[in-house]
Amino acid sequence: MGPFSITEAFLLMEKNLRRLIWVSLPIMFCLSLIGWRMISAAQSAQPQLVQASKPSIAVSSTSNSPTPAVAPPGTTLYVAKRGDSIPLVARHYLSQTSYLTSTELAQAIRNTNADAHGTFLKPGQQVIIPGILDAPIIEKSVPVARDFEVRAVYLTGVMAASDRGMRIIRRWREVGGNAVVFDIKDSDGAVNIPFEHPLLGSHRSAIRDLPKFVRFVHSQNMHAIARIAIFRDERLVTTHPELAVKSRKSGQAWRENGKLVWTDPSQPKVQEFDIALAKKAAESGADEIQFDYVRFPAEGDQKDASFVFQTAHPEWHRTDVIADFLKRAYAELHPMGVLLSLDVFGVMAWQRQVDLAHTGQDIVSMAKYCDVLSPMIYPSHFFGMDGYARPGDAPEHFIAESMDRFELITKGSGVVIRPWLQAFRWRTKTYSPKYIEVQVLTAKNKGGIGFLFWNAGNDYSKPFVAMPEMSGAKGQYFRGDELSNPIHADLKPAGQVAATASR
Repeated sequence: MGPFSITEAFLLMEKNLRRLIWVSLPIMFCLSLIGWRMISAAQSAQPQLVQASKPSIAVSSTSNSPTPAVAPPGTTLYVAKRGDSIPLVARHYLSQTSYLTSTELAQAIRNTNADAHGTFLKPGQQVIIPGILDAPIIEKSVPVARDFEVRAVYLTGVMAASDRGMRIIRRWREVGGNAVVFDIKDSDGAVNIPFEHPLLGSHRSAIRDLPKFVRFVHSQNMHAIARIAIFRDERLVTTHPELAVKSRKSGQAWRENGKLVWTDPSQPKVQEFDIALAKKAAESGADEIQFDYVRFPAEGDQKDASFVFQTAHPEWHRTDVIADFLKRAYAELHPMGVLLSLDVFGVMAWQRQVDLAHTGQDIVSMAKYCDVLSPMIYPSHFFGMDGYARPGDAPEHFIAESMDRFELITKGSGVVIRPWLQAFRWRTKTYSPKYIEVQVLTAKNKGGIGFLFWNAGNDYSKPFVAMPEMSGAKGQYFRGDELSNPIHADLKPAGQVAATASR
């Protein structure tokens, strides 16, 4: 091929190469842009922090954002992303802080950051998160004598973990209370704390961090009582029907008035489950474990109900099963430095054979294996007794009669009688602050040490009114026992951190 032909060929190749480059450039640009966006998205998906313990510079997903400052000790610096809000950030960080609820943490974030108002955050906005913990809270029980005078209200597990629950606890402390009872397992079987056990499986915990909750109770200089509904457990018998009371007729799970709610109190696996849960509460800082529903079912077709102990220990009665369970539970819990209290029917003070045979609650035997007995002596519940058409309106009579009987039954045992009192208006026309005062005074005059108020809806408006007046009458209604010293500073959503980040 001649020179002309070679030159012509090179020119043609150059022309085609230029075309290829021009065609490729847009494609390469698009690919680069996509890759850059993917990298940016991956970076912005993670919270961008400056840890207080290791000061560093955070790189914001917004290129023109200012350089963040170092977060003060006990805090973390967060760089907001598109779509972030203060409540969302608070929920994300709650478990890492000393705050109990995301609402309190959100308010603390607003108090701490001068420009964090309203709900939403701007992309690249730097937010100080206060109350960051160096490590998970480990709380210890505060031992007290069994005759420590407890003045308590009851809270459901869901309520205890809420903002309203915290307000109730603080308010109760302000008016003279010194303790709170809270559910860690309620009567439908809901376990309200993180707890791993083969019988339980996955569950949602109302109180997500029990040591943190107990620390809050302790910060109020209050006694923490963890309540467990023992053998009435709807969820356990639903997921494990083999642990339920059995029907003699069908061989299937026995039902109380049509409802599947009772585990077999003599089932070893059931007993072990409840003792393990109680020990978990003690390890998490609870000062007292309270057993409720520590009995056999009292209603339904009793002749059709079949229990494991009737084969394993044919010589036993229901009272023997309850006493044996409590003996084992007390032996495991007492060395942990916690009190064990037992809720019992108020009517058990009358020691009627039918009640003993059905419930298995022999007060004399039970008193051997606990520190405190808490009879539920709500006046309204004594319907048809002692000739009163409206027992709810005769609180003085039924509180006095019940306390006299319980004191006589337990004489010499050393057990403390600390009654549950009525803080609800059911079956009474006279419910008022005065109604509260009459119950407390009568129980004290009859040998009771302390008291517990029950309201299923956790409405304590009447006790809140009655308590200041009773506290003012020094020694008349109660001794006024207190824990020796405040254990922790109150965990309130105060703006304790100066807003120092440059924004």
